[in-house]
Formats: sequence, structure tokens, C-alpha cells
Amino acid sequence: MRKYELITLISLVLVIAIPVLILFVYNSQETTEQAKDPKTEETDKKNQDSESDNKDEDKDNKDNNGDSNKDSNKEDQDKEEDKNKNDEASKEDKSNEIHWGVDSASYTDEEILGCVVDNYGKPVIWGRYLGEKEGISAGLDSEEVKLLHDNDIKILVIYNHVEDARGHDNGVEHAKQAISMAKDLEIPEGVAIFVDIEPEYPVDAAFMEGWYTTLADSNYEPGVYGVFSEENELLHAYNDMEKEASENTIVWTAYPQEEITTKEDAPEYNPQGPENAKTYGWQYAIDGETCNIDTNLFNGNMMDFVW
Repeated sequence: MRKYELITLISLVLVIAIPVLILFVYNSQETTEQAKDPKTEETDKKNQDSESDNKDEDKDNKDNNGDSNKDSNKEDQDKEEDKNKNDEASKEDKSNEIHWGVDSASYTDEEILGCVVDNYGKPVIWGRYLGEKEGISAGLDSEEVKLLHDNDIKILVIYNHVEDARGHDNGVEHAKQAISMAKDLEIPEGVAIFVDIEPEYPVDAAFMEGWYTTLADSNYEPGVYGVFSEENELLHAYNDMEKEASENTIVWTAYPQEEITTKEDAPEYNPQGPENAKTYGWQYAIDGETCNIDTNLFNGNMMDFVW
């Protein structure tokens, strides 16, 4: 090989080898420095510890939140249970309260109000009728409402436009008419409307179920008034109703009958009505001689259903 060719070959080898050698040495030094740098190690360790702490903190937060939610849910459940117990206790307390009252087919003005208060006592509840029924009863109006309310007397709302209480559709139609009359008087929601079913009226369960379902689906509560004696078809028709209707209709019974009395001389509360019904009222005597009234005793629960 010629001399100049050898020199050229050596130069080429050096040109390639030198950069490779420099790169290898540089990388080796950098790796060594990183391995020996305590700051780098400490930083890496801190970063790892920080990540671990964050995970632990997140876990603790989840646990705490879970415990907090459980405590909150338990507290809400306890409150709801207490409320139910209080409501039940309240109902029991009301059932032990007895209120004296009257009902009348006559329009209530200052004269008849004074007659009742002076001769019988001041009633807590006064039963009055929706709409006029010619020859039978005067209809309740806003002036009468104001007079009774101004004297702290509650109004029991009666619907007496039925003479044939048979058939589901018939019950629905009468209920709709009663609801319309109540709305015209601006009677508030939650008040019961009592359908008056006299002993001589034919009656069946279908009518009362139609009455019940229509009132129950409205802003008002379903009620029924009548003589609930074994001899009266009303009791048997009532007992033939579906369980929901029979257990949730408010009953105002006119059985048994006793003598008209003053408030102070009222008899012991002894109404007789359908079994398991909400029998909250007892008209214990009718046709007062001094004033045109009937006399009543009401279970304290009735106060939730009068106006």
C-alpha cells in the first residue's frame, strides 16, 4: 500500500472514532454525577414520599367522607324516626281530646250564634252546608264564614244534595259538585267534606267508593255522615267498601242517639261506627228546642279536617 493511502485511512478512522469516544465519556460522567448527587436523590425521594402522602390523604379523605355521610344518613334517619314517633304521639293525644260542637240547617247570624252560646255554650265546631237545599237547609256563605271564624269557631263542611246514594259514577259526580262548591267558597285544602246520607236514602258501596276516590284525588278529604246502626243499610254498604276507602274515609256518626244537652252536660264520648274507620265525630242528639241545632262531640283528630 502506498504511503499516502495509509495516511488517508488513518485520518478517516480518527475522524470517526474521536466523536464516538467523546460521546461515550460524556454520557458516562453524567450518569455517575447523577448517581452520586445527594440532592437529586433527596428530591426524588421527596417526590415519591409526596405522592405516597397524597394517596394516603386521598384515602383518609374518602374514609372520612364515607364516615361523615354515614353519620349524616344515620342522623337523618333518627330525625325521621323521631318525627314519626312525635306524629303518632300527637295523634294519640288528639284522640283523647273531646270537643263540643253543633250543626245547623239554619243560616248562622248574630242572633242564632247568641242563642246557642247563651243557652247551650260556645261550640268549638259548627257544622254547615254547602249550597242551599230548598226547604231543608240554607247554604254557607262568606259572611257566615267570617262570623264563625271571628268567634274562633271551626266549620265542619257538609254536602247534602244526595237522595239516591247508589252507583260509582253517581258518587263521582256528587263529589265533583261538592269540590266545585268548596272551591267557590275558597275552602282551603285538607278540609273534609261530609256527604250526608240519611236513613231513608238507598245506598251502596259503589257510590261511597266513587265519592272517596274523587275526594281523595282532590285537595279535600272524603267524609261521610249518617246513622251507622245495624238496622241501617249505610253501615253494611260502608263495610262492603274496599279496605283503603273504608279505613281512610272520615266518619261522622249519628248513632246512638241521646238527649240534647248543654256543653257542660254533654255525655261521655261514645260514638258507634264502622269497625277500623276514622270515626272522629258523634252527633249525639238532634233538634234542639231553644235554637235550631243538633249537638255533637268530636274526637280531637277532627280538628285536622275542619275549616
